[in-house]
Amino acid sequence: MKKNMSNLDRIIRLVIIAVIAILYYTGTVQGVFAFILLGVAGILLLTSFVNFCPLYRLLGINTCRIKTPN
Repeated sequence: MKKNMSNLDRIIRLVIIAVIAILYYTGTVQGVFAFILLGVAGILLLTSFVNFCPLYRLLGINTCRIKTPN
């Protein structure tokens, strides 16, 4: 897998995960919707750790700066 996410993408995803976790643990979101959000948070967490987003690949998006050798 080639890296296709920048550090900014990773930070944004981690912030979204933190917001979802806070909403869940404070009881703001409940029921099925809470479990859906937790699933989304899990996917975001996994993709931020591996620096690869399959959806980006399908859409042809690459936010990672490619270093060119001199």
